[in-house]
Amino acid sequence: MEQHSGTPIDSAPAPASDSRRGARDLRDWLRMIEAAGELKRIDAAVDLDQELSAIALMAAQREDAPALMFSRFTEPAEGQVLINMLGASKRRYALAVGLDPELTVPELIVETRRIMARRIAPVKIAPQDAPVNEIVLTGDDIDLTRLPVPRFWPGDGGRYLGTGDITFTRDPQTGRVNAAVYRQMLHGPRRVGMYTSPGKHGGLDRDAWWAAGKPCPVVVAYGIDPILFMVGAQVFGSQESELEAAGGLLGEPVSLSDGVVVDLPIPANAEIVIEGVLHPQEREVEGPLGEFTGYYGGVRAPQPVIEVKALHMRRNPILTTTLMARYPACEIGAYYAIMRSARIWDSLESMGVPGIRGVYAHPAAAAGWGMTVVSVKQQYPGHVAQVLALAAQCAAAAYYSKWIIAVDEDVDPTNFNDVLWALSTRCNPADHIDILRNTWSTGLDPSQGLRELRPYGSKALIDACKPHRHLKEFPPSTLLRQEVYERVRERWSELGFSGPPPTFTEFHRE
Repeated sequence: MEQHSGTPIDSAPAPASDSRRGARDLRDWLRMIEAAGELKRIDAAVDLDQELSAIALMAAQREDAPALMFSRFTEPAEGQVLINMLGASKRRYALAVGLDPELTVPELIVETRRIMARRIAPVKIAPQDAPVNEIVLTGDDIDLTRLPVPRFWPGDGGRYLGTGDITFTRDPQTGRVNAAVYRQMLHGPRRVGMYTSPGKHGGLDRDAWWAAGKPCPVVVAYGIDPILFMVGAQVFGSQESELEAAGGLLGEPVSLSDGVVVDLPIPANAEIVIEGVLHPQEREVEGPLGEFTGYYGGVRAPQPVIEVKALHMRRNPILTTTLMARYPACEIGAYYAIMRSARIWDSLESMGVPGIRGVYAHPAAAAGWGMTVVSVKQQYPGHVAQVLALAAQCAAAAYYSKWIIAVDEDVDPTNFNDVLWALSTRCNPADHIDILRNTWSTGLDPSQGLRELRPYGSKALIDACKPHRHLKEFPPSTLLRQEVYERVRERWSELGFSGPPPTFTEFHRE
């Protein structure tokens, strides 16, 4: 759940290509969604130990559940908690990045490809101009236990400060800054655990610093705008910059500032930021945590600990938290499916694969990680096999994904009823399923068992397209004639039906 940042920070913004703008910071976005009826404020005092997360879980069983803001707790705590920030709502995703919330999911994927193609480099602002520097504490003045840190599930190893965070690390050789979302358990006033799955770039940066005999510097923001969170949760190539991608989604540069301890930038508009270091010998028992799979993820084991040296904070800060659960309650919901689908589509086209008509990573498939469906117009022998292999292993999809399905252009990949129809009528399992073994997975996958240090998996490549060699003789689909459809459409009300009739394309995609 990360990307590389390979581009230096500019001193001036790149020109925007249109007037559309996303949310500049978390409070800007909260004003947007509250005006749209997408935010619910909870005024009653709630228990941070499981009750807050239980409220979020129960409220988020509907795809249109609002974001939830909590400001009163049954124990002393300084600040507020935002949960179900994005959830399964495509509307809140659209509002965050400045798109029309009335667009359909396929339309949002197309528009996301457009705005994610733009890159705008971040800018540095003076520390005195950074909102996150309203309060700056160092040393013994820091006490993170005063923040409203939740414990989500009864089997969790502790309270988790970092679930809706973004973490910055730097490659000590290249200077490349990586930004990612990592889970972080609170161990004490100035001690925070940092878990990274094997192969993630934050862990690789950490190990490189340690190999050089130095502690690894870290910056973490715990109250962030949705754009930084969404970009940090994506997987980008090693030469791509998440901060530039975030600027493209925002429509203007991301504002960064200097810290007071480590040589890493800090998000200037964040709510809460820590600076610290990771020492190789400093570890504490971490986990498990209820994860995006709907199961507890990882084993209870020693993990590296951030020694917190500085705290930056707004007054009455907002802690952004994410509930990991089965769809639709999982925070990695509609937005992740849309963005991941756009990224995979871009990857396929950048590799020269023609004929792609649509891509969708369904959020119910373990938050979109588990399954990708690609719609393709077949153009030559082996075309579908090429699509399947590349969609399975491109940078945007290689991690964890298990099921890669190719369908013809008349099948809507966002409509799972359509996909099941194609699987049942165009796929002969003995001939049309291949398996890739020893692929990149995660210790959070419960089907792997407790193999934390062996993050190997497999992928099923499923051809649910009409066989290319038999296209001409494949049975035709049952389709309506246009003139008959129009006749019935004109009589729809006369026939006693209310509401508009289905569109013709729903019955005639070939």
